[in-house]
Amino acid sequence: MRRNDTIKVKIGDTYIGGGAPISVQSMTNTDTRDVENTVSQIKKLEGYGCDIIRCAVPDMEAAEAIKEIVKQIKIPLVADIHFDYRLALKSIENGVNGLRINPGNIGNINRVRRVVEAAKDKDIPIRIGVNSGSLQKNILNKYGKVCPEALVESALEHVSIFESLNFQDIVISIKSSNVNQMIESYKIISNKVKYPLHLGVTEAGTTWRGTIKSSIGIGSLLSQGIGDTIRVSLTGDPAEEIKVGREILKTLGYIKSGIEFISCPTCGRTQIDIIKIANEVEKRLSNCNKNIKVAIMGCVVNGPGEAREADIGIAGGKGEGLIFKKGQIVKKVKEENLVDELISQIEEL
Repeated sequence: MRRNDTIKVKIGDTYIGGGAPISVQSMTNTDTRDVENTVSQIKKLEGYGCDIIRCAVPDMEAAEAIKEIVKQIKIPLVADIHFDYRLALKSIENGVNGLRINPGNIGNINRVRRVVEAAKDKDIPIRIGVNSGSLQKNILNKYGKVCPEALVESALEHVSIFESLNFQDIVISIKSSNVNQMIESYKIISNKVKYPLHLGVTEAGTTWRGTIKSSIGIGSLLSQGIGDTIRVSLTGDPAEEIKVGREILKTLGYIKSGIEFISCPTCGRTQIDIIKIANEVEKRLSNCNKNIKVAIMGCVVNGPGEAREADIGIAGGKGEGLIFKKGQIVKKVKEENLVDELISQIEEL
């Protein structure tokens, strides 16, 4: 799939844009001042495949904690700063790999210049984060409402501030909880700038609703070649954000490694508990990095025939099932032993 040509930005040992792999981000929901719990959560997210992590820095104590956090993690850390430019300066001093700020809300141009100069000195990129709740008053008054054009103008106004200071190490995000608004905003700005774009639906909701909204918003843009890094915003365990984000990339073919899991929706022909089996198999393979397609099918109609492209799978019968590989039946197994046998066969692949 052809992606939009964007500038390459380096954050820690990871690249964003310029053809680099699309990275998956998340944000800790621990108190950043609690170094032990924050590091523990980040390491957990690393294990799920998080490429970049962001931490809120609400005060100077949190900015000081950054120094200890970065020593204990492997992935790049972004400091999320609002209003107080001194928190950005302290975070840079303490080893953060990137910043997320809006230059318009951290004070006058001299304060912005100090942050930019410190970021330049450390080769730290800055993400401009615009969302539907943070529009400047003049822009909101101009358009009379939040709309894609207003969001894009807001982002470009922030970009112009950085460019006036000869700073181009920029990533842009334009987020909205309205999926259509979010999609249109990114489409507009992708035609106006070459900076890497960070995709996300802000305040997407709980795991179920947020996954749907994020998959539609992020997925539709990625399918058009727009986007260089993503964050799925969910109300819940940040690990779910990584799982969903990576699955979006895998579904669109941007990630080639790891299990591709398919299962039939079941129907009246199904004579085994395919729902239970599918859930158990998916759970047991959650940390499997083999580049294979696994199919869990309810009957012979949807078994080796329709799923013949799968590397391995199950086709259900009455109280039993068939294990098949590449459409060829290799073994008949009782229902209660199907999952164990399938896992065993996968381990041998």
